[in-house]
Amino acid sequence: MEEKANTWGYVSDAEMLGIRLNDEPCVPPLIKTQKEKHLESSDDRFKRRAIGYWSDTSPTVNIRSLNRRHPTEEGLTPQNRFRRWHLSVTLLCEQSWCEMKMVLGLLRPLVKQNEMKNPEVKAGTTIHLKRQLEVHDIVPIQAHTREDREAIKLLNVMSMMSLLEEGQCVREFPVFGVLEGMFFLGVIDELSYSTEGELVLSELKTRKENSLPGKAQAKGHDLQVGLYKLLFDGMVNGTVKRSDIIGHLKLQPKRVLGTAVLNHAGSMGIEEATFGGLADLVLKRLSSSKVGTIQHLKLEYIHQDSGTTIDRRYVRCEEDDLRGELRDYLAFWRGQREPRGVDIEEAWKCRLCPFQQSCQWGKDNAAAGAAESCVNVDPGSK
Repeated sequence: MEEKANTWGYVSDAEMLGIRLNDEPCVPPLIKTQKEKHLESSDDRFKRRAIGYWSDTSPTVNIRSLNRRHPTEEGLTPQNRFRRWHLSVTLLCEQSWCEMKMVLGLLRPLVKQNEMKNPEVKAGTTIHLKRQLEVHDIVPIQAHTREDREAIKLLNVMSMMSLLEEGQCVREFPVFGVLEGMFFLGVIDELSYSTEGELVLSELKTRKENSLPGKAQAKGHDLQVGLYKLLFDGMVNGTVKRSDIIGHLKLQPKRVLGTAVLNHAGSMGIEEATFGGLADLVLKRLSSSKVGTIQHLKLEYIHQDSGTTIDRRYVRCEEDDLRGELRDYLAFWRGQREPRGVDIEEAWKCRLCPFQQSCQWGKDNAAAGAAESCVNVDPGSK
């Protein structure tokens, strides 16, 4: 079974990171407002219930030749092999943790779904949904086509932009756009305003341990909020084009939207009947909005059991460095280099990985570490 490559999906970025402990509910709004109505397609509700429980029983897989053995013979890059016409911010964060783990998760999606049954992930999901419902109700909308599903997300963008212009807090804000030639999708936990009137992006991570994450996990968190900023800023600056959405998501702009979607759009004063027309309207709305770019990136860590805040920290976004890191990750997807596993110094990650028994990279690292230990043994200690 292969993950659908042409939908945003329900599962949040935090849930999909595959890093032992994560989810990202939002901090309470700075300004109390009337509840916003957040649309959800019928497919989204199904995905919330569709996570299975399987284990990794496959033999050892050596995927260092993923780019050059069969894929290259068939003219395929990893992007083509895995049908990734666009990428999610989630997947890039997972790639930053361990590229080999990400690839094996794509090759064996049932194992990935098994990992999603982790109690820590489920607890984070529950907290996340509870926080989401604090500021808006979820309104189910029947979706019959992919255009319907993506239209629902565009309608959410329209609704939340109006709330942001009023100085209110919004949660689960969809972002999209082209970065370094690749189309990306994501969902921001929360956007709100500081007391100085500056727009703040907040991502909240729940943790089983009452402590801050280590450097390896913090790297993925910083990457996540940085990419969100680039995407959101591009949306309000007018750099996202209609052809980006239509082409990368492979949608039909002239397709008439379903009755339920049209009815809700009509209740918002929107009269566009086709997906292309709605996309044009939303992009125009974004570029003409009074909402500016994101000024601050904030991460808040909360202890799952007690609900207390462990700490908050602000992240600096150095765009040149961030884009350089992004280009390196994209080089794998474009077939310009082989997938990489963790360095020996981070081999501890392998002990947490569901693919530990079948990853050749990890086994080679373990052998190299054992050999180094033998070399460093003090002869006088024998």
